[in-house]
Amino acid sequence: MNGLQRVIIENVKPQINCGEFPIKRVIKDKVKVTADIFCDSHDVLNAEVLYRYQNEKQAHATPMRQLINDRWEGEFQVSKLGSYYYTVNAWVDHFKSWHRDILKRIDAQTDYGVDLLVGAELIRETLKSDPEISAKDEDFLKNTIREFENKEDPLEDRIDAILSQRLSQVMSNYPLKKQVSQAEKEFEVSVERLKANFSSWYEVFPRSLNPDGEQHGTFNDVINFLPYVADMGFDVLYLPPIHPIGKTNRKGKNNRVTAEPGEPGSPWAIGGKEGGHKAIHPELGTMDDFQKLIHEAAEQGIDIAMDVAFQCSPDHPYVKDHPQWFRHRPDGSLQYAENPPKKYQDIYPLNFETDDWRNLWEELKSVFTFWIDKGVKIFRVDNPHTKSMRFWGWTIQEIKKEHPDVIFLSEAFTRPKVMYNLAKQGFTQSYTYFTWRNTKYDLTTYCKQLVDTDVREFFRPNFWPNTPDILPEFLQVTNRAGFIQRVALAATMSSNYGIYGPAFELMENTPTKPGKEEYLNSEKYEIKNWDFSRQNNLQKIIKRINMIRRENKALQNTHSLKFHDIENEALVCFSKTTDDLSNIILVVVSLDPHHTHSGWIRFPLEEFEMDQHVPFQVHDLLSGAYYLWNGDHNYVEINPGIMPVQIFKVRRKVRSEKDFDYFM
Repeated sequence: MNGLQRVIIENVKPQINCGEFPIKRVIKDKVKVTADIFCDSHDVLNAEVLYRYQNEKQAHATPMRQLINDRWEGEFQVSKLGSYYYTVNAWVDHFKSWHRDILKRIDAQTDYGVDLLVGAELIRETLKSDPEISAKDEDFLKNTIREFENKEDPLEDRIDAILSQRLSQVMSNYPLKKQVSQAEKEFEVSVERLKANFSSWYEVFPRSLNPDGEQHGTFNDVINFLPYVADMGFDVLYLPPIHPIGKTNRKGKNNRVTAEPGEPGSPWAIGGKEGGHKAIHPELGTMDDFQKLIHEAAEQGIDIAMDVAFQCSPDHPYVKDHPQWFRHRPDGSLQYAENPPKKYQDIYPLNFETDDWRNLWEELKSVFTFWIDKGVKIFRVDNPHTKSMRFWGWTIQEIKKEHPDVIFLSEAFTRPKVMYNLAKQGFTQSYTYFTWRNTKYDLTTYCKQLVDTDVREFFRPNFWPNTPDILPEFLQVTNRAGFIQRVALAATMSSNYGIYGPAFELMENTPTKPGKEEYLNSEKYEIKNWDFSRQNNLQKIIKRINMIRRENKALQNTHSLKFHDIENEALVCFSKTTDDLSNIILVVVSLDPHHTHSGWIRFPLEEFEMDQHVPFQVHDLLSGAYYLWNGDHNYVEINPGIMPVQIFKVRRKVRSEKDFDYFM
């Protein structure tokens, strides 16, 4: 403890678990830092944010400004992948305190001769303490000292020197830092590439892409499918596990306990005589074919996302070579996966309580690095919540040291605190409960939790309306408008979203039985023959929505999501903006796919820095229609039979240099 440090710094934000975990940003983001800063008495304070990149020894400083009630704010920009570290410094600004008080004495017409000498001494201390003062500023400050100490001139003749704007500016440029207090620790920022914050995912099973629908699809078939994915506007193509599939206890169609001859089994039953997590299912092709796919996808602006599922079929090499990595039952058999009443006899979970955990961890980490060396930069991780949390924290941190551009998506539909901890441990993006949020109350309440709390600092949501495992009840009973509603909500509420492709755009919605959220004839257990040319599919509307996302930066973030009042419970209204308000998107969605609904939007003119009395234009980017709106209450009407969503680009009226109005 330094008893001379009078300034107290508390409540530094953002921080996660008192700095245990990093906050998350992407390149070019600004990190806004706030803190409560105060001291005894009434002295004027000064504060700064100190930040540095990874192993930099010299920190950079950026000033903070005082808000209200002793709250201060400053910001810095991150420009490199990796980690930044930041903290807060604060001190009593003796010069500003002196300057404030002497102005009061002048105004009160009391003697301030001694105060001038105090000011001269503070300037002299500044000259001594800061070797980087320019020669020009040094001369100016020395002249100021002489004026303050010149007792031959009357006090009133020295007022101009005291009031000099240049004096305030120069002394602000070289603050006199004495007895500086610092926040209790440094906090970390994990900086990732732009796709961590803005991505559009499309999931497809390669084995179902053979054109004749009979043969097992290959990586070459996926290459031929790439133009279709790119044309629809997706930039991540996610493939379920591509490894050999076990034959022992192989599941049959619709999750039958036994498979018929020729049935392909579940890709998540990983491992066979051909190898395990570092091998490729032979019917898909070779490693060269896979790397060619990665290259061809990159040429079209698409990342290949690979599924990593740390579980093993009974035929996996780990079962024979490392039996200590699995749970053994009293009868000597290995424990297969269960989620009663579901049983997965074709899968053995790994035992993260094994005494050989260090070797297990190293081996599993090596699975990631193996595929990273082959060119994979995005991993969707299956059921990470059933593995050790600390394993994920260690693995992701180790991988990020060498490969900061790698993205990890957590597929954990589990309890909120568990999902959040996985994100804190390092997962870039996370599946969410959006899949089951259908009402206005549920959507607004859930999204506000994601964007209006500290959760936004570490949890990047990725909204999926469906997955191969989940056919939500809403999709089972809805129509075309309902499917459009769900993809529009996912794509505009969250900057990261995805669909289990063919099943969604072709509006497959038959469950195994009423009340079950599983697809009948699920692609997880059989090869499908998708007819992508089917009439009335959703390809065009999905393509249009993805184009709108690419062309409007407001939709490329999630943090700006705000809901707005609309007088109809069947309609939900929200906006997204860029930080500088150069791009404003307003979305209205009908949650009723069957009936026409209308309502009055309470439009937040003040939030958008718009004049109450100046009309503005909104452009529906889906229909192409333009509307001229006035004031903060405006009417909308949605007929889901035509389109269940309106995506408006707000165009504000501005005055041009040639003195005429136009909308921008």
